Amino acid sequence: MFFEIPQNLILMIVGAFLLGWLLSSISGSLGSKFKATKRDPRDDRIRSLEADLRVAQSDLESTRDNSADLEKGLEEANADIEKRDNVISHQQARLEETATDLKESVLKTRELRSELSDRATENIKSEVKLREVETELEVAQASTDMIATGVLDYSLAQETEESDDEEDLLDESDMSSAAT
Repeated sequence: MFFEIPQNLILMIVGAFLLGWLLSSISGSLGSKFKATKRDPRDDRIRSLEADLRVAQSDLESTRDNSADLEKGLEEANADIEKRDNVISHQQARLEETATDLKESVLKTRELRSELSDRATENIKSEVKLREVETELEVAQASTDMIATGVLDYSLAQETEESDDEEDLLDESDMSSAAT
């Protein structure tokens, strides 16, 4: 069928098609320039609002992610705070117990120091009395020894002192030998 159509007709159809395409592209380019200058401001407003909406949605997603992270951090911080509160309360209880023990120990130490001081005082007093008794015993022993050896005679000593002032007195060496 195609062979029966004359070639002029085919060329005319192709030429008309090309001319139509050329006119439509020229018309479209001129029309688009004209439409571009006469755009509706509502379209611009709609495009800007859509762009703002996309930005707000991305900000919302990032804010939700940050919020979730902050909530996790808050829960961890609250758990840490609760643990620290438990540790602090336990340490305060131990501190109070230690303070009570310290007060009791201080009181017991004061009592023991007082008792030790009293015992030391009694010990010193008994040592002093013991020394006094030892001294008296030594004096009595020395007197007994002197009377036994005849060095000390009370009846003769009083008479000789009155009658004979120039008589030799006992040497210290005699007294010390008599005391031993």
